Amino acid sequence: MTHTQHLIAVVSTAVCWGAFALTWVGGALYNAARGPRRSTRAPLRGSAIVVVIAFAIFFAIFRAVPAHTWRSLELQSPLATGIGLVILLGSTVFTLWARFALGTMWTLDAVVKEGHALRTDGPYGVTRHPIYTGILGMLLGTLLLAGVGRSLLLLPVGLVFFEVKLHVEEELMLATFRNEYRRYRQRVPQLIPGLRIRRVRAERTQTPGDGQRSGRGPSSG
Repeated sequence: MTHTQHLIAVVSTAVCWGAFALTWVGGALYNAARGPRRSTRAPLRGSAIVVVIAFAIFFAIFRAVPAHTWRSLELQSPLATGIGLVILLGSTVFTLWARFALGTMWTLDAVVKEGHALRTDGPYGVTRHPIYTGILGMLLGTLLLAGVGRSLLLLPVGLVFFEVKLHVEEELMLATFRNEYRRYRQRVPQLIPGLRIRRVRAERTQTPGDGQRSGRGPSSG
């Protein structure tokens, strides 16, 4: 990796993740003082166990795989750096957009607050969990900027963490918003933008006689 690539990687990573951290900490403090009270919280014990197991597997693989194997997965080209920069910047903007769209309804854990309304517009019309979509994109961009290698392990760990967390959140949303959330879930993909559209088109192609099935989610993702 050249000096310029290294400089781009360090500065962009610090700026994007720094903006993310400031927004989350500032938002958490503001919401604790000014936000509405919580009315329902999802249990997290089972989810915590899965996350601990995922991190244990991460460290086991990290220690067990030889260093030369990870070196074969390194990407040091300017193209990889450029792609990583675009993904990181775009994902950061998307993540912050989704966070600000929730306003005082956002929390770190899966919670329904007093006066909670289902958000289905803006970033929540792109995916049901746009904050998690954005964070995973930020992680992917960061890995490319870092030249991947051993850092590749962070991506599956992040996927496991968010899949467990959003599963808990969606159960809470189904219990709270019922049919409204079911319709929303049918219409908007979970994490990958456009995925639901492709599925619907495939279903139409396979079953041409069928009609199309007929709208935000928990306060944290």
